Amino acid sequence: MKTLSDVKTKSSAIVKGVKGSDTLRLLEMGFTPGSKVEVVRAAPLGFPIEVKVRGYLVSLRKSEAECIEIK
Repeated sequence: MKTLSDVKTKSSAIVKGVKGSDTLRLLEMGFTPGSKVEVVRAAPLGFPIEVKVRGYLVSLRKSEAECIEIK
């Protein structure tokens, strides 16, 4: 299973699903199945990452990115 934390900077993917304790919050932020996401940039040590979803820029911690399954 691949998650958003596996996506390289300047790459995009499609959300397959969301799991974990932050599910509702992530869904409300726009990470719904079928949504296109793009990793815009990452901090020097890899996290947090800045992700573009539904036209918005969102900063995610590693634990949050690992809850988002991608295709």
